[in-house]
Amino acid sequence: QVDVVESGGGLVQPGGSLRLSCYASGSLFYLYFMGWYRQAPGKQRELVATITKSGGVTNYGDSVKGRFTISRDNAKNTMYLQMDNLKPEDTAVYYCMSHYGREYWGQGTQVTVSS
Repeated sequence: QVDVVESGGGLVQPGGSLRLSCYASGSLFYLYFMGWYRQAPGKQRELVATITKSGGVTNYGDSVKGRFTISRDNAKNTMYLQMDNLKPEDTAVYYCMSHYGREYWGQGTQVTVSS
């Protein structure tokens, strides 16, 4: 069992920045494939970004490329999502996913981009 907890969401103005964090439990965090997903009201959950075990390979959804950066610190069992130049269409609940044998999901953190 892997417990996943997101933090760092909030209200930000267009053009602003936020950094999300995701803590995943367990002594084998360095073996977890990790990712961020989001779901806006009335829409399906979509990929934001993923990162491999070592952090060497990242992948981004088209709508966030060049604005968001995913990273991880295996010593802290934590993954991050740096979000810059935020737009109103980035408003959503952001979910952390950890994969080790199966997927584990957090409860989500709300990000609202509005003036």
